[in-house]
Amino acid sequence: MVYTVTLNPSLDYVVAVDDFRLGHTNRTGSERLVPGGKGLNVSAVLMNLGIQSTALGFVAGFTGDEVSRYIESLGINNGFIRVKEGLTRINLKLKSIEGTEINGQGPKINKEKIAQLMEQLDQLEEGDVLFLSGSIPASMPEDIYQRIMKNLDGRSVKTVVDATGNLLLNVLPYRPFLIKPNNHELSELFQVELKTRAEVLPYGRKLQQMGAKNVLISLAGEGAVLLAEDGTVHSSPVPKGNLVNGVGAGDAMLAAFMYAWMESRDYGRAFHWGLSAGCATAYSEKLATRAEIEAIYREVRTMNGM
Repeated sequence: MVYTVTLNPSLDYVVAVDDFRLGHTNRTGSERLVPGGKGLNVSAVLMNLGIQSTALGFVAGFTGDEVSRYIESLGINNGFIRVKEGLTRINLKLKSIEGTEINGQGPKINKEKIAQLMEQLDQLEEGDVLFLSGSIPASMPEDIYQRIMKNLDGRSVKTVVDATGNLLLNVLPYRPFLIKPNNHELSELFQVELKTRAEVLPYGRKLQQMGAKNVLISLAGEGAVLLAEDGTVHSSPVPKGNLVNGVGAGDAMLAAFMYAWMESRDYGRAFHWGLSAGCATAYSEKLATRAEIEAIYREVRTMNGM
């Protein structure tokens, strides 16, 4: 079984405003309200690829009701824990000014609810896959990912971690199956500037030496690199396309990578599926469908002489 953990999901209000002006009343040119959260994105893309998963985490209030309704409408198993205090956050994403967001805080998670999540995770068995994705609420302990990994240690659960800074570094001793930093996150970890696929390689190897089995590094328009557990290295540029929406591209990459790896146990195939899903999502308004991913996958194979 596949599980995704989204500790701080959201409703994302994505708006475009022509000629946005501070201090004035602005009217939207377009708007969308969609559930957000890295783990939710992973579950949605997995579902597009025919893999059912269980979404874990916390929801609260009427916004939490909408997140639950959304995942259930997709056929994703709803394992979210209800929290009484606060609301699932609303994030404002202003498309007119690139990178401009206002993110909510989310509900307060108490010790009893954290214990309930840990009880859910105690049910995982050998061969299960667990995605730990994204930031954590301010009310939760900073070492929550580390605690989860420690509890699963020795249980042969394949863990996929998409986190930054100490959230990522602290889980490496527990040998995560896959991590996915991008070049900017890698640069921050090692206090260097990394722009090319060749430049990230030695730092990907350092993360392997620190405990990660497989390191998948995304570089946006520069492509991606995989340093695999079997010692192979896979690198590829991305096919040309118009960037429409980069949100969720990394999540789609992880979902498709694990889909292909579970199907074939082939790191090269998994890498190219992941790259294709990331591109297909970035080149569309929504998370990529299977047909969109397959179309890009054919391009990627041709580019790499396969």
